[in-house]
This record gives sequence, C-alpha cells and structure tokens, in this order.
Amino acid sequence: MPNRAGIEEARTQTERVVVRVLGRTLRLRVWSPGEGELPLLLVHDGPEYAKQAALLDWAGAMIQAEAVAPFRVALLPPGDRNEWYSASAAYGRALVHRVLPTLRDQIPVAGRPVGMGASLGALAMLHAQWAWPGTFGGLFLQSGSYFVPRFDRQESGFPRYGRIVRFVRSVLRATAHEDPVPVAMTCAGDEENIHNNRAMAAALAGLGYEAQLAEISGRHDFTSWRDGLDPHLTRLLANVWPAR
Repeated sequence: MPNRAGIEEARTQTERVVVRVLGRTLRLRVWSPGEGELPLLLVHDGPEYAKQAALLDWAGAMIQAEAVAPFRVALLPPGDRNEWYSASAAYGRALVHRVLPTLRDQIPVAGRPVGMGASLGALAMLHAQWAWPGTFGGLFLQSGSYFVPRFDRQESGFPRYGRIVRFVRSVLRATAHEDPVPVAMTCAGDEENIHNNRAMAAALAGLGYEAQLAEISGRHDFTSWRDGLDPHLTRLLANVWPAR
C-alpha cells in the first residue's frame, strides 16, 4: 500500500501515453499511486473528470483509506466526442485494439480494466464492452445517454441519434450476453436521462450483469458525477479488484 507521500508524488509525476486514434493524436495522462503491475480505470472525458469532478483526489483518498486496492487511472481525452462516443463501431474498435494495447505496452496493467464515463461517454463504454466481450472487468456509467424514442424524442436532432437508438434497442431486446460484468450506474432523479437509465439498468440485470442504478440528487453535470463517485465507484472497484 503506497503511503500518502507516494500518492502525492504520483499526482504530479504522472505518465504520458500517446496514441493515434481515427486520425487524431491523443495524449493520455496516467495517474499512478505506485510502481509495478496495477489494475486500470480507463476514463472517458478523463481530463474533464480530473478537473471538474476531482477524480484523482477521490482515487488518492480511497487508496489511502484502504477502501480500494491501489489502481491506476488513465484519463482519456474525448477527441471528436459526438462522433466517437455515439455507439461508433470505428471508435470502439480503436479503443479496444489500439488504446488499451498501447497502454499495456507502456504500463504494467493487472487484469481487465474497468471502463468509466458520463453521458455519451457512458454510452460509449457500454458499447465497447457489449461489442468486444472480454475486454472490461466492470463498468461505471453516469447519466448514460441511452436514447430511445419513447423517452428521448427531444434528442432526435442529434446527428447520431439513430445509431444510438439502434444500439440501445439491441441491448434492451437481447436475451443473453456472453460477458456480463459488474456495472454501477448513477443518474440524478431529475434528469431527462433517468427514464432511459432505469430501462438500461433493468435490461442489463436481466442479462446477468450485476447492474445497479443509484438515483442521486443533482443535475447532468460534473458536480453530480463527482458526488456519485463515493460510495458507488468505490464499491464497484472494491468488488472487481478485491484487496489482496
């Protein structure tokens, strides 16, 4: 277990990983509390989570308190967010076959990573886990944009609305999935997305995922997502990566 001095040092001496994705160069910041092989939390909109939701402060505090085993955090910048995070097969393939292998080549990663995201970033993580089973060991999904016409016709002007609806329907109508993993979800009860999050949580649970939706207070923003990190992400990581 790293001491507090080690955690503070890791906050400022993070590693940088550069990867080419769909014609763009992404520079990932990877936060680490120590050396050696550690589990990895891969975060969509990672720089925003770090800046606006104090994600790395939470990670350091939970490790220091021994609430979770030590792990690394890879802060993945969004690139072309509306295109890539909208259930894009091209982006999902790049995430699984380029981003993660590049990280593993440069950083010792233990086991399967946990994927994390909010809004479209949550949708994209679920899409990657669904389409490439065996990649992720768990998912933390906040206020996911799981659009369906019944609840989300107001989003129909979004350019990739149809693609999102097709993917979400495929999950809601599925009868099985070969790799159900633990999934923790949060969504504010007053959000427009609460109805589609309830439907998705129920569908995943019916497919054998350990899926739980926590309805929290707040809005569709990083303040609410920050407030949902503990206990919900804490509990998920403790479940997926038990302390040795």
